[in-house]
Amino acid sequence: MSFRGKLWVMSLSGVIAVYAVIGGLPMIGGLLTISAQQPVNDANAQLRIVEAVLKHIQDDYVDEPNMEKVRLGALRGLAGGLDPYSSYLTPEQVKAYEASKTAGNTGIGAEFSQYLGYVYVISAIKGGPADRAGVKAGDVIEYIDNKATRDISLYDARQLLQGETGSPVALRILRSGEKAQTIRVARGTYTIPKVETKLEAGKIGVIKVFSLEEGEANDIRSAVTNLTKQGAQKIILDLRGVAAGSLSEAVATANIFIKDGEIAKVIGKDGKIQSNFTAEPAKVAFGGSLVVLTDAGTAGAAEIVAAAVIDRKRGEVVGERTFGAGTEQKLFPLSSGGGYLLTVAKWASPAGTPFLGEDRATTGVKPTIEVKRPDTPEPLDVDAITQPEATPNATPTPTPKPQPKVVEDVQMKKALELLADKAAAKAA
Repeated sequence: MSFRGKLWVMSLSGVIAVYAVIGGLPMIGGLLTISAQQPVNDANAQLRIVEAVLKHIQDDYVDEPNMEKVRLGALRGLAGGLDPYSSYLTPEQVKAYEASKTAGNTGIGAEFSQYLGYVYVISAIKGGPADRAGVKAGDVIEYIDNKATRDISLYDARQLLQGETGSPVALRILRSGEKAQTIRVARGTYTIPKVETKLEAGKIGVIKVFSLEEGEANDIRSAVTNLTKQGAQKIILDLRGVAAGSLSEAVATANIFIKDGEIAKVIGKDGKIQSNFTAEPAKVAFGGSLVVLTDAGTAGAAEIVAAAVIDRKRGEVVGERTFGAGTEQKLFPLSSGGGYLLTVAKWASPAGTPFLGEDRATTGVKPTIEVKRPDTPEPLDVDAITQPEATPNATPTPTPKPQPKVVEDVQMKKALELLADKAAAKAA
């Protein structure tokens, strides 16, 4: 659906939703309050415009309009005007949501959001089905099987990617600098890799993290302990590509390195603080020099750690601006049996800055030292590279697999240089 079409549906849905609740348009004006501060958010003014559109549909549309279909499209459009994580759920989806995950269904091992209306791969779990099939962070998914992702919500897309273990799903991928391609992924279970560690010259310990799901903070704590026993006096915490995880694990991870002060906030409606998380001195495990690595695949829980390190002036954050995620949703049931899954809170830095912003300039966490990798995908103009003449589920022509290029890890190099310079300065 085009952007203009989404705007029309979003606006129309407001009228239909109110119409369904109060039983008619004449009562609208008396039931809504007017905001004098922002005319664009004046509900009465917006509804009056849409009322005229609805009247034209009822009086002038060439066929008898199916108002049930219009209502469903309108409800989906309402959520489409909010954020990627808010969505209208059908009655069947509400049942599945309330029953949690359907037994036997698995995914492809990747974290997703939306970019210009398409499904966007934030990160692919190392060793997971998507990673093994060749899906990469930064990929834009144009089609899931024969379903255009621009026509569905992120919630719907995630459901399409789930299925029985071993079942295939075809993803038409748009990737910067390459022709569109179809990648077939076999759904399946996967195990998130354990934390990896190594000791570099200059007594620098490196901890590579793959997730901040439950239990990961304890693994990171153990890694810190083992590295310090080996003589590490400085730590590089590599959070690149870490998009999965919980708020509690993020706070616990930050607390390993931060001994006091605020670590994170949860911000609700009107900027009100719902929760505030503070470091506990007894839980600190490392007090030496610290560098955190981030990239565009760093999101959600990992952003809490990076932002806390910056705000508490605990160390440097090296790399690229993070993706910008970290939200909480609540399901609001509707009388029709469907429901609205609405974002009701955002995760935020100790300073109270939410990670999910309005645009790229205000979203995510900006590193203290920006270092861009040469292999990081540039932002895509997906409209320009989409190839509509191609069949989305056609069997791709086999091509020889190119040999992987060896790309210098300039972000890690910079982190090592920083810590080495600090050691030299201290010795001097």
